[in-house]
Amino acid sequence: MNKTADSYTKSVRFTEETNERFSSLAGKLGRDKRVIFRQMVEYFYRTKKDPQDINDDLLKNTLVKNHDTYIRFIRAQEEMILIPVKTEVDRMVASQIRIIDSFNSQVLKANRDILTGQEKQAAAMNSLLKTLTDKLDSKESLKTKFLYILNYYSKAVQNATPKERESLLQETKTHISKL
Repeated sequence: MNKTADSYTKSVRFTEETNERFSSLAGKLGRDKRVIFRQMVEYFYRTKKDPQDINDDLLKNTLVKNHDTYIRFIRAQEEMILIPVKTEVDRMVASQIRIIDSFNSQVLKANRDILTGQEKQAAAMNSLLKTLTDKLDSKESLKTKFLYILNYYSKAVQNATPKERESLLQETKTHISKL
């Protein structure tokens, strides 16, 4: 609703000092003095504040009351929700720590057992390989031993009787089977 200069019929009288303050206030707010005056009246009408009450006890009391209500709400939420949730989370964390510790100890024990078994297996394999290596002669060594037995047999057969030859043949077979 835009008011024209003709629609204003009332006037207010105040001192020059008040006029200077009022003009300064209007300048700071960037509005006309009539607009500022109308807004001041509307403000005091709506808020039911007393302009003489500089400390504005009504506003303070309302703020304190709202603050107290807010604090009571927060404390109620803390007791009903936050503390039980924190307790359960702490309990769950402690339980998880116990589970992890138990799991880690079992895994470590299993790993140690596996490692011990592997070490025993490796030692047994090394022992077996050494035994096999010791038992198995090289191809050249076997040839040499067989030639020795064969030479011995051929020399002995030349001067032996048929009965001695039979005995020599048996002895030669025994030596060859030991190779």
